[in-house]
Amino acid sequence: MSFNTFGHLFRVTTFGESHGPAIGCVVDGCPPNLRFTLEEVQSALDRRRPGQSRFTTQRREPDQVKVISGTLDHPMGGLVTTGTPIAMLIENVDQRSKDYADIAGAYRPGHADFTYDIKYGIRDHRGGGRSSARETAMRVAAGAIAAKVLPGVTVRAALVQIGNIPIDHTRWNWDEVGNNPFFCPDAETVHLWSDYLDAIRKKGSSVGAIVEVVAEGVPPGLGAPLYGKLDAELASALMGINAVKAVEIGEGFNAARLTGEENADEMRRGNADHPLFLANHAGGILGGISTGAPIVARFAVKPTSSILTPRLTVDSFGDETELFTKGRHDPCVGIRAVPVGEAMVSCVLADHMLRHRGQVGTPPQWPFTR
Repeated sequence: MSFNTFGHLFRVTTFGESHGPAIGCVVDGCPPNLRFTLEEVQSALDRRRPGQSRFTTQRREPDQVKVISGTLDHPMGGLVTTGTPIAMLIENVDQRSKDYADIAGAYRPGHADFTYDIKYGIRDHRGGGRSSARETAMRVAAGAIAAKVLPGVTVRAALVQIGNIPIDHTRWNWDEVGNNPFFCPDAETVHLWSDYLDAIRKKGSSVGAIVEVVAEGVPPGLGAPLYGKLDAELASALMGINAVKAVEIGEGFNAARLTGEENADEMRRGNADHPLFLANHAGGILGGISTGAPIVARFAVKPTSSILTPRLTVDSFGDETELFTKGRHDPCVGIRAVPVGEAMVSCVLADHMLRHRGQVGTPPQWPFTR
């Protein structure tokens, strides 16, 4: 299987399977002399870790990360990057492969079982192997390193919809995101989601979700026209998260409903770096290049395919059958996708920051003198 690496200068390669002995990643191209602590990486992983509430899979993985190359101990504590590949590893300790014995020869509807099998002629039925969301833990670890390449940039995400229940954006409060098991910025929606997901979970079913990622403090000028567009590469990175089926930047699909007057982000003088935008329909990106306004992206996560409800399917011999999935599965995998979305945006921005420095060095200062 190829294509296990993303990025150009800041490159991340992941390896390992859901039910293998370990998962890991290699971060290549990270600049030297960036100081970080193992606790910072672990804190990011703990937000994604399974088994923290009844609304996620009950697989009990501590997700204890080890950094095994690319750093030295810093005299003031913590670690410092050396500029060489940073390798990180997480051991899998709570696999229950027997739960998947009944689906070894049949394909879960809505899952990658069939496509992996038809492409490679072999698939890992134990939790899906590489198609499992388990792999995303290493993206989160890489994202914690990427954040060190982005001084002054804050990347945060929140869950803004579960099933057919959206939040009220007028009540958005970032401080609420860490106060509930849903990463929800609207305190009044939490109990609605709790009751809704309890009913979904008891039925043995699942439901989808929408995650919104906001990056603030991104300098203007990142990205490139046409084939290196920042929004295109953000969309690619977010679409590359397991179970994601749609991505939008700024107004996204809603832009089709607006007039030119409504969609245009009017500008005033602003500060020394970029104009003041009176709106942000563009989501912080114009012509593939960052404007200095907050970058806003949303992605939709489909319902988990592993459910207890019997569904019609076929097996690898072409025989028709009926299938339901035993085991421990997320009733809404979109919940744990929140820190994954943050990590992917951080990695893309770190990559573009390094590419920008390499091409133009110090950018011109705005406003320009004539």
